[in-house]
Amino acid sequence: MTSIPRPSRRSLFAASAVGALALATAALLPSTNAMAATGCSVTYTTNSWQGGFTANITIQNLGDPVNQWTLGFTFPNSGQRVDQGWSATYQQSGSAVTAKNLDYNGTLGTGASTTIGFNGSWTSANPNPTAFTLNGTACTGSVPTTPPTTPPRTTPPPTTPPPTTPPPTTAPPTSPPPTTPPPTGTPAGINGQLRVCGVNLCNQYGKPIQLRGMSTHGLQWFANCYNDASLDALANDWQADLLRISMYVQEQGYETNPTGFTNQVNTLVDKASARGMYALIDFHTLTPGDPMYNLDRAKTFFASVSARNAGKKNVIYEITNEPNGVSWSTIKNYADQVIPVIRANHPEAVILVGTRGWSSLGISESGNSDEIVNNPVSASNIMYTFHFYAASHKDNYRNEVQRAAARIPLFVTEFGTVTYTGDGAVDTASSTAWLDLLDRLKISYANWTYSDANEGSASFKSGTCASGQYAGTANLTSSGNFMRNRIRTPDNFPTS
Repeated sequence: MTSIPRPSRRSLFAASAVGALALATAALLPSTNAMAATGCSVTYTTNSWQGGFTANITIQNLGDPVNQWTLGFTFPNSGQRVDQGWSATYQQSGSAVTAKNLDYNGTLGTGASTTIGFNGSWTSANPNPTAFTLNGTACTGSVPTTPPTTPPRTTPPPTTPPPTTPPPTTAPPTSPPPTTPPPTGTPAGINGQLRVCGVNLCNQYGKPIQLRGMSTHGLQWFANCYNDASLDALANDWQADLLRISMYVQEQGYETNPTGFTNQVNTLVDKASARGMYALIDFHTLTPGDPMYNLDRAKTFFASVSARNAGKKNVIYEITNEPNGVSWSTIKNYADQVIPVIRANHPEAVILVGTRGWSSLGISESGNSDEIVNNPVSASNIMYTFHFYAASHKDNYRNEVQRAAARIPLFVTEFGTVTYTGDGAVDTASSTAWLDLLDRLKISYANWTYSDANEGSASFKSGTCASGQYAGTANLTSSGNFMRNRIRTPDNFPTS
């Protein structure tokens, strides 16, 4: 079997999803600072590419404390749209946009600030808005002439210690929202904090379990697919246990706007948590295949998200997606440096380490799992990832997975029912053989991809995310129907 030419698959993804977007170079636009009349200032920054952009908005309250807030602004160009936001609830009418606080960031004491953001689209131009209102008051930045009568709210200290070494200032940790228990009877509510026991993923009762769920596509391309309606469908209609949040690092991803993408990931973690699903944070590296290229970015990102989500029991960290063209020792060296960053904040979390040959256990680069068995990562509570595409990777890959699963803990963080290109027809026989094997071995998995990309691996028909109709089967592709039927079968999580 030939190796997986995964860069070709990813290039095909980008071309089919966004056309010229994949060819554009991200350009950093200047900041817009609008200072507020009776007590607020707003800083609006964007990172733009052909047809799309990410905006980050920092709101500072300079007046009396507020318990709820609404930010208003108007786009200068009629072709500008908010597609998917985080840390606020967005509405748009024409060019006018309002953003309302969420539960955890609604209180702003005097001098306090919060940062929100969104991914947007534009047609003919993308100028920044220059005028903002907070609770109806125009923002011009003047400080009140008299002290506020209500003392500023005192922010309680975080419930978890900050990282011993602060991450670089390019992407500071986000203050964690209050942690609430997952809903009773949900996957996270039943299983609680997971841990690795032997070669298995085990729940809070020490019983081996299997998580079954879906992976997002690239957040920079398909952000409009991940909203309350789609995640309600995933949790309730599909009855999924897991959402893998795929944050590309290159390809107009994290490296273009670390703060914006970090906030976007945190918002999806919150949404998965509210629905009782496990959230798998995927640092989606592919090209270049050497994870050491992104070592500093990984340390920054994982320091931030692990500090922010340290109070949650449903968060899993995948530290590198698909290493390729490098030795296992290089991947291990990377893991040895990134894992302590997460452990400093979230010591009990399960961490997933990518494997050689596009996370094929080395098979796609003429290797096998022996190199991992003979030189494992020196850390506890970790698992190793495996990826496959059912129409391309068959018996020899399945045989190696079965052999490896008896010796090391495995987690299939990405697989497709189609060919390695991400396209083509569903191979029902091979997909069934794969999932039957994973079920029998209790190996957890996330299917690529919970999106409406114009390719065979997508769960939804093209245009579904714009229509907002996710539940049921009317808008599912062949792959979506196959995966929904498999995931909906009972989990039967053991508790005793």
